[in-house]
Amino acid sequence: MTTRPGQPPADALPTTWERLDDRFAAVDGDSLVVRIASGCRWVEGGTYLPASRSFVWSDIPNDRLLRWDELTGETGVFRSPAGYPNGSTLDGQGRLVTCGHGSRAVTRTEYDGSLTVLADRYDGHPFNSPNDVVVDSRGRVWFTDPSYGISTDYEGFQAEPELGHHVYRIDPDGTCHQVTDDFDQPNGLALSLDESQLYVVDSARRHLRVFDVTDDGRLEGGRELATSTAGTFDGIRLDSTGRIWAAAEDGVHCLHPDGTLLGKLLLPEITANLTFGGLKRNVLFACATTSIYTVMLNVTGAPGPYAASGR
Repeated sequence: MTTRPGQPPADALPTTWERLDDRFAAVDGDSLVVRIASGCRWVEGGTYLPASRSFVWSDIPNDRLLRWDELTGETGVFRSPAGYPNGSTLDGQGRLVTCGHGSRAVTRTEYDGSLTVLADRYDGHPFNSPNDVVVDSRGRVWFTDPSYGISTDYEGFQAEPELGHHVYRIDPDGTCHQVTDDFDQPNGLALSLDESQLYVVDSARRHLRVFDVTDDGRLEGGRELATSTAGTFDGIRLDSTGRIWAAAEDGVHCLHPDGTLLGKLLLPEITANLTFGGLKRNVLFACATTSIYTVMLNVTGAPGPYAASGR
């Protein structure tokens, strides 16, 4: 499918907001949600690449990364086979960091296209199936490791887990640390704007938790912040005001930092992940089952290490 900027959308539907709190009144945007790509099996892990003005996402069961060009509207294959990729993000140097179900590793795509394995095991044991990832301004990589990718052959390779379901931190020197020990299935995660807190979804429990991040990278607390009202939460991202945007069964939920559900963007497919992109970070990209949906908003996504670094 091709959707060219400046032309009427080829595949669009009316934007449907469910407003539940007066604080959500300021969130608005285009009257249409545009489907820019379809034909996948289960889409995940979208990342916007500012340098190439493109959007890259995972089609996990088909073992590929796909890429949509913002300037031409064309979609093509970014990498295949790709280690059954799931979540991804950019580091402070604009390099793509990806969680792999099949590779059971967290990898970084270098400028020449080669792959560097950042971590593929802990305490001598392979990870289950790294799921989602964020990078902080110090270059520390935080990721979740549930068992979804090894429970069957659909999203990876079936195997017996050798580790529990934890959150990990990879330091710039390459050392990997387990930072939680009480999750059922940790999934999406995001840092607060000042990086003093880490939000982590536990999909098995259908809730979102928040931890305090100590200066040396330990996590403290871990209280439950919110429970999903539609299926379970999956991927999460923050906007520039600190509101939490969470993928859910009926679309994208928007939460106040205190956990209050402010409203929803309803979509026709189960939503697994999301991110903000575009030159102003005001385009919401939603990875929803077989398709990628976009809508331009009047709010912007939080700057990540890449944007904050000035590179």
